[in-house]
Amino acid sequence: MGLYRKRNDGGEQPSMLGALKFRLPFVHYKLEYPDWIQGAILCVVPMGITTVMMDVLGIPFELAIAFVIINNFLYLLHTHFGDPSIAGWITAGIPLYVGFLTGFPEGEERILALIALQLTVALIFLLMGLFKGADVLVKRLPLSLKAGILLGAGFAAVFGEFSATGRVWTMPVTILLGAAFGFFMMFSNTAAPLRERYPFFRYVAQFGIAIPFALSYAVGILIGEVSAPTISWSLVPIPIGEIIANYSIFGVGFPEFSYFMKALPLAIAAYIIAFGDVLVVSSLLKSADEVRTDEKVVFDAGRNSIIVSIRNFIEGVFMPFLPLSGPQWTGGQVLVLNRYMNNGRAQVDSYWGGATGIFWGMSIALMLGPVVSLFQPGINIGMALTMLIQGYLCGYLAMEILKEKGNLEKGIAVIIGAVLATQGAAWGLGVGIVLWLLLEKNWMESSVAKEADTTKTA
Repeated sequence: MGLYRKRNDGGEQPSMLGALKFRLPFVHYKLEYPDWIQGAILCVVPMGITTVMMDVLGIPFELAIAFVIINNFLYLLHTHFGDPSIAGWITAGIPLYVGFLTGFPEGEERILALIALQLTVALIFLLMGLFKGADVLVKRLPLSLKAGILLGAGFAAVFGEFSATGRVWTMPVTILLGAAFGFFMMFSNTAAPLRERYPFFRYVAQFGIAIPFALSYAVGILIGEVSAPTISWSLVPIPIGEIIANYSIFGVGFPEFSYFMKALPLAIAAYIIAFGDVLVVSSLLKSADEVRTDEKVVFDAGRNSIIVSIRNFIEGVFMPFLPLSGPQWTGGQVLVLNRYMNNGRAQVDSYWGGATGIFWGMSIALMLGPVVSLFQPGINIGMALTMLIQGYLCGYLAMEILKEKGNLEKGIAVIIGAVLATQGAAWGLGVGIVLWLLLEKNWMESSVAKEADTTKTA
């Protein structure tokens, strides 16, 4: 620990490479083993996407888990280069991406469509990060359109799980039990005072869907809805050569321009959804700064967007990743911040130790065959819980956006959401713009104002 560089109270944690703010373990922060352990426990969360990749892209589990591992290590770009965000997917849009991709024939065409979508998202994040364009695209966007996109994502998430071929009906008792417990612990009026009064409930709630998953997984095995795991004692292989040969632009080629045009409306919708996470992480870190006055944690939305762009570019070129790369994983962000804010410097010296530790723990756990094989039979449970909770969150965020608005905006948002969930992002955005132009925009406003000015002058 002799290399460790201490900060002065109230200042930023030391870093190197100037504006890049590069930080190394043992030099610029200490290892926080509790966060490593929590990350290892939560490795079941990213494993859930493997079932979607297998169904939609036809990727075998062994390759899908390799994609997840590589994606997890890319999260560390944020915390190693000065961005305090606990990064994640653009989760709310997953049902929309699935709907978009299933519009292409299975096989190489779907891979090309996903490459085009991810590279388009990367370009949007890069432009927004470099030119501070968030105000133009998001802050000035009609609230009815923003709320409608969130509603559409929420509708699609819930519809997908409860449809005739949805995951709920493959193991109804298991998934609905896990969903009930998860919703109760995270959102119910009863659980809130329990969390405040009892440390046990606070501890369980911190793990998000991990504990509800473990409970429902165990019940599913006991009642026969879920197969018992077969434990593998080897390390999980990462076949880089096979991934590049069969899924990268060097293997399947660069998508034609038409793919990018088809992907553009969905990429814009994905960015709008993701920008909500930027606002959330900014707010959470501001609260942490007010509590832990011994350290200043600086969040820069531009830096965050550029690193998100880099992650999407890397994946779009070498291994298109279905849930895309987003600015924040809210569950992980809250987990790290809770421990940081509820302890002093003697227990948690710096925010950066926990922020890096959670993904080191998770990424290493995903490389361990015993861990992955233990949870593999339950990946459908984890993904179903993620989607149902995401549907709930999208719904109430949409309502929150419109709480000060009238019935007109709320009605437009519902129509946008329904069209987007059933017909895709292009139709949803198109209908939303037409409805805004026809119903919400007051074309007579300038004429009335001009007449009023004329009357006053007269």
